[in-house]
Amino acid sequence: MSEFSLPIRVYIEDTDAGGIVYYVNYLKYFERARTEFMRALGVDRAAISDNGWMFVVSKMSLDYRQPARLDDALSVTLVAQHVGAATIDFDQTVRRDQTLLVEGSVQIACVDRDTGRPKRLDGGLRAQLIQATQQNKVTG
Repeated sequence: MSEFSLPIRVYIEDTDAGGIVYYVNYLKYFERARTEFMRALGVDRAAISDNGWMFVVSKMSLDYRQPARLDDALSVTLVAQHVGAATIDFDQTVRRDQTLLVEGSVQIACVDRDTGRPKRLDGGLRAQLIQATQQNKVTG
């Protein structure tokens, strides 16, 4: 499977009063990595298309292992595990050096922007995503 990695620095705005990353910010880090992964595939606006569709998170599961702290240099990774007709399943992590801080699985779904109903992935985009799941490594 292909792995995509995005470096992230922890800023004061990401932390609580004790200098520890507030838990919800890991979701933002995951989102940024998915967006940059799609950008690396050539999809400029990964969340919302001019063609009437958008991506939404339909499932998510996270395990928090250790906290990240102010000024940490992190690596947010993802591996596209499965591409369905209208969904993409990702495994994602946040690491500081080799230390696993957070791991999770995320499913995003393609939906019609007006109705919110599931919409099949564009054939070209789906083919790119399937190819990305089969490559050894995709880097950003």
